Amino acid sequence: MRLAPLFAAPPIALGIATAVWLISSAPGPARVDGAVPALPVRVISATSEIIRPTVNVWGNLRAAEVWVAVAEVQGEVIWRHPDLEPGRLVPAGTEVLRIDPADYELALAQARADLAAFNAESAQLATEAVNTTRILELERERLALAETDLERIRTLTAQGTVPQSRSDEAERATLLARRTVTELENSLALIPPREARIAAQIARSEAAIARALRALEHTGIRTPFDLRVTEVGAELFQTVAPGQVVIRANGIAAAEVVAHLPIDSFRGLLGDTPDAISVSEMMRAMPFTQIDVVLSPLSDPSQMWSAHISRVEGALDARARTVPVVVAVDNPYAGANPPNRMPLVPNMQVLISFQGAPLTDAIVIPETALHGRMVRVVGPGGLLELRPVSVALSQNGRIVIADGIEPGEIVVIDDIAPAIPGMALTPIEVQP
Repeated sequence: MRLAPLFAAPPIALGIATAVWLISSAPGPARVDGAVPALPVRVISATSEIIRPTVNVWGNLRAAEVWVAVAEVQGEVIWRHPDLEPGRLVPAGTEVLRIDPADYELALAQARADLAAFNAESAQLATEAVNTTRILELERERLALAETDLERIRTLTAQGTVPQSRSDEAERATLLARRTVTELENSLALIPPREARIAAQIARSEAAIARALRALEHTGIRTPFDLRVTEVGAELFQTVAPGQVVIRANGIAAAEVVAHLPIDSFRGLLGDTPDAISVSEMMRAMPFTQIDVVLSPLSDPSQMWSAHISRVEGALDARARTVPVVVAVDNPYAGANPPNRMPLVPNMQVLISFQGAPLTDAIVIPETALHGRMVRVVGPGGLLELRPVSVALSQNGRIVIADGIEPGEIVVIDDIAPAIPGMALTPIEVQP
């Protein structure tokens, strides 16, 4: 019975020895390469090309010229043109309204009569001045004789040859002659003020005549240019007052629309504009002939109208901070054939398409390749680079790079998450 453990020990030892041999003779663990495989991505080659910046905005048309006729005289409307109705077209220089001129004709006649009277009085005064001058010369000669006679009689009186009464009579005659001369001199001295008063009255009469003539001219209202009537505020036999609006109309020679462009878009339309130029300088002095503009009505986009930039308004839009560009269309009624082709009338909504000056050697990439302000580029050795760039403009799903990318560089257009600089890439070039 005690011999059983001795018989069990050899199998256990044999198993241990076998396990040790298997472990010691087994091959070591296989080594696995830890390099991460390159990520396949779609790429394009950056190339330079010529591109025209394009901007599309909406706007409402308005007339380039607006006429508001205001009554400048008071009176009754005695005649009204048959075409003076809202919606009618009236040629330039057409008399459309006439106010009763009777009161102003009477005022003109009275002013002319006053002028004639003052002119006659002026002529009479001139004759009076001539006559008084002649009489004054005679009286001065008589005074000289009287003074000579007085001196002679005084000498004789002192000698006792003639009585004192004779000397007194001679002195009285001399004093009377002096008085007459003084009165005539005073009369001549008063003639210039009288002439000035008459001249002032003549000027006032002439002003009254000019005022009456001007009022007569304003009794008839004529159209200053070819227009379309929008509102009539005076009826036949109605009395109008000065300052009353009687007619409103829009010119038909041109229509215009204010297009509100973002500052960057406006700058992009001007082409190779220096970065240092201010918006005010662009709004004041930039040539706009290099920008092509086309209009099309919202109701019928197939209708195309050639337009041009006439000016830029003097201030940015207060709310949107956009540049208000005024676009004009000449002859907005040309070729109109309603309902097939409608004229461009005020308040019509239109699409304005701007094509700016060409950008030469522009680096253009898809907009999807831009991530914030970064573009992913395949660098040397197929490694990922994150490149900061400056964007000149964006349009139609593409962006123009101003700085940061050179022609020939490989740009990644796929979205990589996460994008780690230095990661290995396998570029797969596609057509842009």
